[in-house]
Amino acid sequence: MYPAYVTKGTQEWEELYGARLNKISILQNRTNIFELAGGLTNTNLAIDTPTGRFVARMSSNESSALAIDRESEYRNSCIAAEVGIGAPVHDYLPGEGVLVIGFLEGRTYGPSDVKENLPRIAESLRVLHSAPPFVREFNMIDIQQRYLATVQEKGFRIPESYLSYQPHLARLVAALAVLDEGTVPCNNDLLPGNFIDDGSKIWLIDYEYSGNNDACFELGNVWSEASLSFEYLQPLVDAYYGKHRPEKFARAWLLALLAKYGWMLWASIQDSISTMDFDFWGWGMEKYERAESDFNSPRFEQMLEAVTRPS
Repeated sequence: MYPAYVTKGTQEWEELYGARLNKISILQNRTNIFELAGGLTNTNLAIDTPTGRFVARMSSNESSALAIDRESEYRNSCIAAEVGIGAPVHDYLPGEGVLVIGFLEGRTYGPSDVKENLPRIAESLRVLHSAPPFVREFNMIDIQQRYLATVQEKGFRIPESYLSYQPHLARLVAALAVLDEGTVPCNNDLLPGNFIDDGSKIWLIDYEYSGNNDACFELGNVWSEASLSFEYLQPLVDAYYGKHRPEKFARAWLLALLAKYGWMLWASIQDSISTMDFDFWGWGMEKYERAESDFNSPRFEQMLEAVTRPS
């Protein structure tokens, strides 16, 4: 998500957010403001001051419809920072949508970087997943159902065939329950732009969807968000567990499928309520078409079986 810049005028950001930024002591003597590329539910500003550069996350108004809890984001960001995998947290304005974190010097990943650094990413995930518990749970099955209720209640559009896969989803949920091992603190939204490589380690940023979740959801979502081909999932899962675990590999694949199916509804909601100039519908349909292909593939049946067999 950062540190790639989008060219904007400092004065424009001052007019929009200056009053709120003035409430934060470390930002009061700011000398420059840059917008950072990548945020789809908020605006991310890099702010230069005499004491260094900081990042201010300015949250949008649609957070509640997307199951985002800003208080949890703040507290979980603090936990991630304390274990040395998330950016330092410097300030937070409750109710005003402002979170101030440290600026991380490093290279922001793209999909090819994810593909080339799977063992190092697995190492960073293990650090995050060993942190003290986060302050809320994140269960994509529950969130998908909440998103679906919102979409149906508001009359937002969904793909014509979307509901035909609800029976597939029920089978997926039942299979996952067989060898469920509980949850760990997860970011839950590790698209490539949320990895920052400083040359020594890979930092994990952006905790707005963070919560305690199945570790295999994180693994599958990392692979899916980078749009990697099938053969790259197993090396990531194997690196994370230190050996080949067929049931965990199947679990990560199935949870990635669940993520694609669920994020489609996120895109539908955003397509209907967001003021941002972004093709949310096209973004969601790309995920849905991959999910639909997975539901209809022989691999779906194979994974349902494999995820129930302990290694």
